[in-house]
Amino acid sequence: MSALAAMLARDLRVAVRVGGGALIGVLFFLVVVTLTPLALGPDLALLQRIGPAILWLAALLANLLALDRLFAADHEDGSLDLIMTGRAPLELVVAVKGLAQWLTTGLPLVIATPPIGLFLNLDAKAEGALVLTLLVGTPGLTFIGLIGAALAVTLRRGGLLLAVLVLPLTVPVLIFGVAAANAAVMGPVPFGTPFTILCAFTLASIVVGPFAAAAALRQEME
Repeated sequence: MSALAAMLARDLRVAVRVGGGALIGVLFFLVVVTLTPLALGPDLALLQRIGPAILWLAALLANLLALDRLFAADHEDGSLDLIMTGRAPLELVVAVKGLAQWLTTGLPLVIATPPIGLFLNLDAKAEGALVLTLLVGTPGLTFIGLIGAALAVTLRRGGLLLAVLVLPLTVPVLIFGVAAANAAVMGPVPFGTPFTILCAFTLASIVVGPFAAAAALRQEME
């Protein structure tokens, strides 16, 4: 447990030190939300209606931006070889790295959503539902992304392959995340129905993601 805690602290320090993660995601959020009204025009009703979808897409793409170097940096400096030969189970190590990734990438997006949502004319109810769905759904995006990051770890330019592998797997999370946010604002579907399914997808990804990513790492490093 002490080794896993040390690894979590190390990944958090590295993410803050290199200026990635939170800064990139929030800036990407801001750019998307700033450009969208310019492209669609000053239609406040339209912006309010499509606001949850825009922010969910921005969260998905911001998550992909940070996944590219999740395992690649450890592979380049030799840390990954030491991790794989250590006493800690590789599945737990991968889960810890996923947690650090979410804390430095997903959580800042959730925190930044209320002020950024004002640009899309979202009211307090819509923002509350959107924050709740992102808080539950972004861990699912991160732990699904672990699989793609592990498969692309040995590739010098694996960013494109990572997007191709991860995007189809994240479609259910995206669909039910947006559906839950829209249900809380416009209905007629109850909020609990898509939100429960979103929770199920996230829990499944948290359980399956580390095992699948660990198996992919073992295969890629052989």
